Amino acid sequence: MTRYYKDETGMYIDWDQLERLPEIDTLIDIGVGPMGTPTLYSRFDSAKLLLIDPLDETKSYIDKNLLKREVMWHQCGVGKEADEAMINVEDKSTRKDNHWEIAQKLERITETYLNNVDPKILERFGTEYDGGKLTNRGKEVLLKFAELLRKHGDENSVLECIDTGKLIADCINEVANDAPMHFQWYGELIDKVFGKIGPTEPSITSLIVKEPIGVVAGIVPWNFPLMMAVWKMAPALAAGCSVIIKPAEDTPLTAIRVAQIGKEAGIPDGVLNVLPGYGDVGEALGRHKDVDAVSFTGSTEVGGYFLKYSSESNLKPVALEMGGKSPFIVLEDAKINDDLIDNAINSAFWNGGQNCSANMRQIVHKKVKDEFLDKVIKKVKKLKVGDPLDLKSNMGSMISKGHLQTVDGYIQKGIDEGAKLLTGGVSNNKQKGFYAKPTLFDGLKENMTIAQEEIFGPVLGVLTVKNDEDALKVASNSKYGLHASVFTQDINRAFHLAKSLPCGTVSVNTFSEGDIKTPFGGYKQSGSLSRDQGTEALNSFLQTKTIWISHS
Repeated sequence: MTRYYKDETGMYIDWDQLERLPEIDTLIDIGVGPMGTPTLYSRFDSAKLLLIDPLDETKSYIDKNLLKREVMWHQCGVGKEADEAMINVEDKSTRKDNHWEIAQKLERITETYLNNVDPKILERFGTEYDGGKLTNRGKEVLLKFAELLRKHGDENSVLECIDTGKLIADCINEVANDAPMHFQWYGELIDKVFGKIGPTEPSITSLIVKEPIGVVAGIVPWNFPLMMAVWKMAPALAAGCSVIIKPAEDTPLTAIRVAQIGKEAGIPDGVLNVLPGYGDVGEALGRHKDVDAVSFTGSTEVGGYFLKYSSESNLKPVALEMGGKSPFIVLEDAKINDDLIDNAINSAFWNGGQNCSANMRQIVHKKVKDEFLDKVIKKVKKLKVGDPLDLKSNMGSMISKGHLQTVDGYIQKGIDEGAKLLTGGVSNNKQKGFYAKPTLFDGLKENMTIAQEEIFGPVLGVLTVKNDEDALKVASNSKYGLHASVFTQDINRAFHLAKSLPCGTVSVNTFSEGDIKTPFGGYKQSGSLSRDQGTEALNSFLQTKTIWISHS
C-alpha cells in the first residue's frame, strides 16, 4: 500500500483512498509495533492478518486486541538479507514529541484510574479539515454507530433498567429509539457545517472557519445515564472532538457498553473513552490542562465545582445543565380535562420525579384548584409503583437506599412545615426495594423547603394564586430557571407568561422538554449559556477562527 499522510497510529493512510479500495483476503502488516494499526485493521475487518514484527510486546498486543481475528504472526524483522541485526527500540522515557507528553499527562489524571486512561485520548476524529476539505469519515462512522445501537436496543434497554430502576418502557424509548437517533442526526449534520467569508475591503479576504475545540469531558448523572452521555457524545464527535465520558458511579453500565459498540462502528481507539469512578475522577478531568472543554449535567452544587476547577487550571469552557424547581401554571381559563391532568402527573412523577425539569411546583388559580386537586388525587392513587421490568408499573424505584431516605426526609419536612398531605407520605422502612410513594401536598407556601429545594423524587406540591401576575411572581421566586409549563386558552396570556418566565424552556398546554432538534438548558442556577441538543450543542464544541488573506 502506498503511504499517504500520518494518522493517529503512526501509519500513512489516506482514508478517502482507503475507503475506495476493494475488500481484500489478507492484510500484511510489516512492523506492527506495540500499538498495532487499529484503523487499518478495522477497515478490512474480515481479512486475514499476517503480522510481522520483532518486538516481544507485539504478541501481547495481538493477544489483547485481536482475539477474534485470524492472525498469523512472525516474530522477526524484514530486510534485504537473512541475518541477525541490532534494532533500535524507541526509548519512550526520553521521547519529546507532543503525543507522548500528552499521554504522560493523561496517565497522571488520577492514580486510582491510571490504567483506564487511553494515552491517545487527544486524537481528533471525524470532521478535521484536511487541506480545506471536510472528510466524510465521521459521518459514516456515526451513522454506523446509530445502526448498531438500534440492533442492540433491547439489550441496552434492559441493562439501563437494571442499572437505574427506570421503567423498561422508558428505557426502550430512550435507549433503543432516542439514543440511535442522536447519532444519526448529528452524523447527518457533519457535512452541513460551513464557514463563511466576511465582508472586508477589496484587497483582503477574510475566511471564518469552524474547528473542533479538542478534548471534551462529559460528566453525566445517574437519572438518565445513557441519554445524558449521548447528548455529550454525539455532537462532540460530530464536531471532530475526542470525548471522555465520566458516568455516575451508580450507573456506568450502558455508557461502557455503548463505547464498546462505538469501537465496533469504527471510532478509532482513544477517541471515545468511558472513565468510571467517583467524584475524584470528575475533578481530575475538570482540572486537567489537556482537557479543552467540560460538558456537565448534574446538581447545581457540583456544577459550581467545575467552574472552580476551570478557573484553577486552564480556564476551559464549562457547559452546565443543572438542577431545577420547575413551575406548572394552571390559569383559571384552563380546561381541567384528562389531558391537563395527565400532563400534571407526568411532569411530576415521570422517572419517579428523578428529573431536573420535573414540574413539582404546581401553581394553580384558586377558581380551578379544587377541581384540579380532585382529579389529580384520583389518578395519583391509581399509580402502580413496582418492578421496573413489569410493563404494568407506572413508577419504578429510586436510584438507591440513600436517595430514598433523602426523598422521605423532604416529605417529612413538608409535613413538619405545615403543608397538607393529601396522599402518599414517607415510605415503609420494612419494604423490599427503594420504592418511594407518589406524594401530593396542598397548601404550600413560597418559603417552604419543599417549594424551594430540588427534591428529585415523586413529591408534587400545589400553591394557590389569584391572578396571572401572582402566578408569575410565585413561579419566578426560585434560584432555578430550567423549565415551566403554562395552561391557558388565551394566546395573549400564554405569550406573556412564556416570554416573562426566566427559564430555558416553556411548554404551553403540554409538558415537553423538546426533542433532538431543539436546544435544552436553563437560566440562573439551572445552567449556563450553552445548550444540549439542536445545532446549538454542536456549536458548543466548535471554535471559530478568522483567517485574513491579503491580495491585490
